[in-house]
Amino acid sequence: MAQDITADKTREKAAVLARQGVVGLTVAWADNNGITRSRTVPIEQLEAAAERGVGVTTLFAVFDTHDGITFGHAGLSTPSGDVRLVPVVDRIVRLAGQPEFAWAPGRQIAADGSPWPYDQRSALERQVARAAERGLAFRAGYELEFHLSLAEPRGDGGTALALEGPAYGPRALLEVDGFAARLLRDLRDNGVEIGQLHAEYGPAQFELSLAAADPVTAADRQLLARQTIHAAARAHGLRASFSPLVSAAGVGNGWHLHTSVSRDGVNLLSGGDGPHGLTPEGAAYLAGILRDLPAVTAITAPSIPSLHRLRPGYFSSAYAFWGVENREAALRFVPATGLLGAAHANVELKPSDASANPYLALAAVIAAGLAGIADGLTPPAPVQENPGAWTEEEREKEGIRLLPTTPEERQAALVGSETLREALGADLLGAFAAVREADRAWAEGKELDEVLAAHLWRY
Repeated sequence: MAQDITADKTREKAAVLARQGVVGLTVAWADNNGITRSRTVPIEQLEAAAERGVGVTTLFAVFDTHDGITFGHAGLSTPSGDVRLVPVVDRIVRLAGQPEFAWAPGRQIAADGSPWPYDQRSALERQVARAAERGLAFRAGYELEFHLSLAEPRGDGGTALALEGPAYGPRALLEVDGFAARLLRDLRDNGVEIGQLHAEYGPAQFELSLAAADPVTAADRQLLARQTIHAAARAHGLRASFSPLVSAAGVGNGWHLHTSVSRDGVNLLSGGDGPHGLTPEGAAYLAGILRDLPAVTAITAPSIPSLHRLRPGYFSSAYAFWGVENREAALRFVPATGLLGAAHANVELKPSDASANPYLALAAVIAAGLAGIADGLTPPAPVQENPGAWTEEEREKEGIRLLPTTPEERQAALVGSETLREALGADLLGAFAAVREADRAWAEGKELDEVLAAHLWRY
């Protein structure tokens, strides 16, 4: 397995970290439920880990959300097998909130060093390479919403919100200013650039936006941002939940995914003669995502709580349509402006949350967009209203339908998409589908409150 830097550089990096007091390197990856898994090795073993990897079971590909293992996928139907988890050395950072530990994203490879078809990071790298072969490059950024609770439960065992400040108000940050200051400092020191942090609409809910980067870097930073937020919360007696829905009546947490596509450094979502400045290829990119949106959201919002979060009227984008700056649209087009410049134009996918593997989410979006460009698609007219307030007849006239509302509908959309079947490959798609079926079976017959409680601290 080729590493990103030489063995000498790896050895030097390990020595520097050791002198700084680092005792362990945590190598992280996201499973098919969006849950971060990891292995930690002594810092003295960094060079060996970079060269040969760390052994992990193949069955992590078929872990469900509740740490159950499903054998429903024929390719991983026995407890036998091992793969190697290899740290991406040039992404190693010393964790500001856990200074005795360093962190790196990991690649999973087969025991003989060959590619392993279930590695989600590699799936994204393949889509980026496909785009590069066509002269296209992507930028991606995440908005992360989360709820803050007190670490200590209430007297009745329930979860106590960290604050009661008004939505979007500075008073909310005032009540947790120590956490907020530490979080901003730790993100900066960990190399995670953000655009802003603010109190969100829901009770004790916050949002931060990660700066745009190439897709693989964006996914790596999303994992690192999670670790940073959890550590900063713990340091201040708090607990963060990224769960898609923390209560049945709540607005839920979205992890909105922004992307743009360029050719020769020129953003294809601006500067064109099409509507709102779209170039023909930019419009086709948007149309491709829209065409495969039910399948894409099966990957970007895959959990049982995800289905309950996608409700009309909650800015969660329950209907499949696009609009210009329309916050009810599943695809919200953000056009360029004279103030912000052409590079600002992007497409925001709103039905996306923390239960999505960030590498697979981006791979799905890029694959669908590339297919739209290859097919020369043209999107329908944008919708600037809330179709949830329309009659069924009005929605039918405009061809606007709900995104899948059941696990069965979602699974059918995913396996029925030729684009995403090709992008993921039969093995990875089979494992992903088996995990979704295991989650569906687990939730069957359970009350919604029980399901939400079981997911609250998974993310």
